[in-house]
Amino acid sequence: MEMHFATVWESIADEIPGATALIHGDQRRTWSEYEQRAARLAQAYTAAGLGPNSKIGMYLYNCNEYLEVQFAGFKMRGVPVNVNYRYLDEELWYLLDNSDAEALVFHRSLADRVARVIDRLPGLKLLIEVDDGGAAGQVRGAIGIEDVIAAHEPLPRMRREETDTYMLYTGGTTGMPKGVMYDIGGLTGGFAAGGFPLLGLAPPSDASQIAGMVRSALEGGASLVSVPGCPLMHGTGVWLGAFVPHLAGGTVVTLQQRSFDATELFETVQRERATSLVIVGDAFARPMIRAIDDAAAAGKPFDTSSLRMLISSGVMFTAELKDQLLDRIPQLVIVDAMGSSEGSMGTAISMKGVPASTAKFNQMPTTKVFTEDGREVQPGSDEIGMVAAGGNVPVGYYKDPEKSARTFRTINGVRYSFPGDMAQVAADGSLILLGRGSQVINSGGEKIFPEEVEEAVKRVPGITDCLVVGVDDEKFGQAVTAVASLAPGASVDEATVISSVKSQLAGFKAPKRVVFVSQVPRAPNGKADYKTARQLASR
Repeated sequence: MEMHFATVWESIADEIPGATALIHGDQRRTWSEYEQRAARLAQAYTAAGLGPNSKIGMYLYNCNEYLEVQFAGFKMRGVPVNVNYRYLDEELWYLLDNSDAEALVFHRSLADRVARVIDRLPGLKLLIEVDDGGAAGQVRGAIGIEDVIAAHEPLPRMRREETDTYMLYTGGTTGMPKGVMYDIGGLTGGFAAGGFPLLGLAPPSDASQIAGMVRSALEGGASLVSVPGCPLMHGTGVWLGAFVPHLAGGTVVTLQQRSFDATELFETVQRERATSLVIVGDAFARPMIRAIDDAAAAGKPFDTSSLRMLISSGVMFTAELKDQLLDRIPQLVIVDAMGSSEGSMGTAISMKGVPASTAKFNQMPTTKVFTEDGREVQPGSDEIGMVAAGGNVPVGYYKDPEKSARTFRTINGVRYSFPGDMAQVAADGSLILLGRGSQVINSGGEKIFPEEVEEAVKRVPGITDCLVVGVDDEKFGQAVTAVASLAPGASVDEATVISSVKSQLAGFKAPKRVVFVSQVPRAPNGKADYKTARQLASR
């Protein structure tokens, strides 16, 4: 039995057909329903002329249908393609054209954008819309998803290959979106190894073992209910919030609000007895802490006793906020994962009574740090190098061999991914993450990593969020500039921020200017929007 998302999920549906797989508000799908709806969608793809390696765009907010559409693509050996729901016409057209999409599934509220670009996408063979209350009939030829499911019989199961392509589009920090390609077998096996410990089980050694192990664990009282607080269109949400729990037979609960609402998150945890949460660093943790405190102050505290694990990845997750969450939910295990769309590099585990850390990660055995000339950075040397992720390394970027060659390289016979993160190696072998090389500020000849300064700024009482950028400056080349937001009712001046940072870091790292904004620019998954922050700072 091949290690493949579709094949494993089919076997789980056979073993636990009545268990709940998906929840979105009042909509609940059992594993049997999940598999059958995906099989009917897969038949619709095939009937429209799609086949192995055909790309299927998913221009959707979080919902059950997102995961059904994706499962259906895996079933017929197609390639589901995540599309950022914030994209407007030109960005949407670019991604669908670049990915060679042959089908597009979209929420009806996004249909006006789809309608304006489909005439420039002659390769689209199938348009499916998901009703979310938007106006019907905006996209010529689009069919409602429920009509599509009702009109097709399930696609018969087939043999698949572990070398089938999985692709995740990532915007990165610069440039146009790019598709990161993986062999689906390696990704499936890696995520299964991550999911089984959540059930208290050792990872399976073979795909054929998974379904039986899941059934035995659930019959023994184990449970896994995952709530991804971040968008499924990004890797953190879909990988850690959906793929990992699904491969362990878990339930995935998606939130209904289309911007993060911490109160909704904890109400969902309480209602569904969630066991794990997936967030993206400080941007999610801060409102979560406020929501817990507000509910307690109102005499209606949330019941978080079911929670066992909180997983974060993608951005800075400061030690202070980890500790504050553990003070409020003491049984939590917090997993701060260092990784990107191009690979995983390390983890930091925090528990009550164990000191939390910021940007310090236990290095995976396959992770190395190399200098620009290819030397491995030695522990305790204070050298700065590029983080290299080994193990399950992507095949490359879709239709971009030059960037693939720069990012995925072989050193001493081992293939690594170089996502762009810079780090030092502590004397104990752990990684000290400094930030993305593309964001390094060169001020007066000194290299300054924004994340370190951002963390210091966010320690200032009254500051809720911050990004740090370099602004062109005649004297320094680039002037360190903080773009910060304040808590409601707080009053903080520029001099206070600068002096506070100077008390924590070397003086040259402190901001020369602080620009206060109502909201620090971030993507829906909490990742920093440095381009917009730099524009705000420059103005």
